[in-house]
This record gives sequence, structure tokens and C-alpha cells, in this order.
Amino acid sequence: MAASACATSAIAAVAFSSPSSSSTKTSFFGSRKFRGGGRSATRSSSRSAAVCAAADPERPIWFPGSTPPAWLDGSLPGDFGFDPLGLGSDPDSLKWNQQAEIVHCRWAMLGAAGIFIPEFLTKIGILNTPSWYSAGEQEYFTDTTTLFIIELFFIGWAEGRRWADIIKPGSVNTDPIFPNNKLTGTDVGYPGGLWFDPLGWGSGSPEKVKEIRTKEIKNGRLAMLAVIGAWFQHIYTGTGPIDNLFAHLADPGHATIFAAFTPK
Repeated sequence: MAASACATSAIAAVAFSSPSSSSTKTSFFGSRKFRGGGRSATRSSSRSAAVCAAADPERPIWFPGSTPPAWLDGSLPGDFGFDPLGLGSDPDSLKWNQQAEIVHCRWAMLGAAGIFIPEFLTKIGILNTPSWYSAGEQEYFTDTTTLFIIELFFIGWAEGRRWADIIKPGSVNTDPIFPNNKLTGTDVGYPGGLWFDPLGWGSGSPEKVKEIRTKEIKNGRLAMLAVIGAWFQHIYTGTGPIDNLFAHLADPGHATIFAAFTPK
């Protein structure tokens, strides 16, 4: 739920890569403006072009042999040069999309765990939980409208503070209720501290930190695909992924994805 230290250089490089001698652009994150002088713009432009033309041969690219765009120079965690629509060509868009992906990745990992783990534990008899697909139909301590308002309030509060940190990094590092509790992270999206990095994995050399953050992005992207897959799976089979897995293991010749599209 959110930019690495390396991201700053990538975003700045794109921000001043205009070929004109002087440029002014309104920032996506407020009324502040990016201003680039002629010399800075020329230097950054040539740097970006060099990155695009001479990418690190050891750098993994999503399609071998392809040339990554200038704004994806490999400095961001999980950057494999994939942006066919140019959604990150604008520096503000790049910054926003990076934060959006981090949040989606983290929610997807929580969602995938919430789908697979309870379903598996229910399948083997340890828990007795409803299917994730029909969990919204269950009776809870209050009605669904009240639950929605409660969730809207708490999630809105958390997202508001995250947005404030994007606008002004570090502005929400102090706990509003317990002032002695402070976050240690300095990068937007990576708050650190006891609550968000209890094992201290987010500290160390830049290479180590980038490796950990890249692993998070990779796992998050896989989780997003897994959640979408579980949703489609339930639509076409009427059961969850764990039930489908057990059915396939019991009869691998017939219980396959093709059975869902075979007329009965």
C-alpha cells in the first residue's frame, strides 16, 4: 500500500529531456513547476538518448533484443523496459504509475493470500470459511452499507496520508496519535520502521535494496495475475482454485481448463 532513491534520477532525467532550450511544465503533483535551463536540458537529453541507445547488455529486457524507451533506464525496481503505450514518458506520469503499481501489487498479494490460504485450510479441514467469491453475501456484525462506510473512512484516511507523502515526502512520518512513533523510510512508497519493515530488509546497500524492491514488484505482478485468474476460474468452473487443483490432481486427464469449455 507505496519511489525508490534510484527513481529520483530517472524521473529527473525525463523531466529535463525536452529538446527546447527552456521549458516550463506544470507538475502533476501540485502547483509547483519543473523548470529546465538550456544547458541542463541539453545534458539530460543527451544522457537519456545514450541510455536508450546503449542499454546495459546485462540488463534483462522484457523482449530480448528490443530497445527500452529513454525514460526506463533500468534505475527503477522491476524496470524491464516495457512501456509500449508510452505511459511513463511524462515524468509526473512515471512517478504516479510507479506508486500506483506498488499499491496494486501489495493489495494483490494480500488478496491472493486471502483467496488461497483460507480455501486451502478449509479444504483440509482446519478452517470452515466461506468461499472468497461469495464472502460478500454472508451475514456480518452489521449491514453491508455500514461496512462500506467504515471501510471508506479508514481506507480514505490511509490513502489521504499516502497522497500527502507523495506531495511532500516525509510529511506524514510522525504518528498523529503517538508522536514518538516515527517512520524511518525516506523514499515515497517505502515507509520503513517497525510496522512496515520489522526485519530491516529495506536497509543496506543500494544494490541490496533495489534487489528486494524488484522481488516485491515481481511477486506483486504475479499476484495480480493470480487474482484475475482465480476470478475467471470461479466464473467458468463455479469453484475456487484450490478445489480446481485437487480435482485436477485426482483426475488430471479430464479435470483440465478445457473441461470448462466442453459442452456437458
